[in-house]
Amino acid sequence: MSVRCWGRPVLPSLGSLALITAIGLGATAASAQDRRQNAPGEFDFYVLSLSWSPSFCEDAAERGNGGGRSQQIQCGGRPFSFVVHGLWPQYERGFPEYCDRDSWLDRNIMTSMLDLMPAPGLIFNEWKKHGTCSGLGARGYFETIRKARAAVKIPPEFIDLASPKTVSPDDVETAFIKANPGLPANAIAVTCNRSRLSEVRICMAKDLQFRACDEIDRRACKRDQVTMPPVRGG
Repeated sequence: MSVRCWGRPVLPSLGSLALITAIGLGATAASAQDRRQNAPGEFDFYVLSLSWSPSFCEDAAERGNGGGRSQQIQCGGRPFSFVVHGLWPQYERGFPEYCDRDSWLDRNIMTSMLDLMPAPGLIFNEWKKHGTCSGLGARGYFETIRKARAAVKIPPEFIDLASPKTVSPDDVETAFIKANPGLPANAIAVTCNRSRLSEVRICMAKDLQFRACDEIDRRACKRDQVTMPPVRGG
């Protein structure tokens, strides 16, 4: 590429090339962003994320992180299996976040959700990052979480898991599909860390019916096998 000045070709400096490249990359990133970015209520579907709590707690223990009150509640005496990590508004590509940074969550609403999301800090964060993008008020958003969770049956073999279980991500998907008639294979994704099952993510339309979500499905765990630590106290 050259730039003409007084009729003579002048090559741009390295600094100019870097600036041009940066502008180009910025334009590419902007074009990839959904035009509705961070407009509350303007999204395509939800992802219900169900976290395997024993994996979370074992990961935290390995990090030597005593955690705050939220972690102590989740990883304390009460046995938790799958818990709700969140209900996330999504675009077909990408997602909105922090659509109203000034919004606050009433403590009474937070405490009402501890049976499904056993960590106060998680509940506050999910409202700020994801709930404010739903277009719903705080109470309506968490009522929607409760309805979404009620629409999904946990396979019985995972409810009171008493000993470590080695599974393939496909086996977990198959178990959820069997327990939830109408759940298509491209509406569910299992995620993992280096060795443990982390989450099961299920895609739902705004009316909470199961629906396909290719981008979420592509991000599923690629490992052949993962471990599910037992339910605490099991």
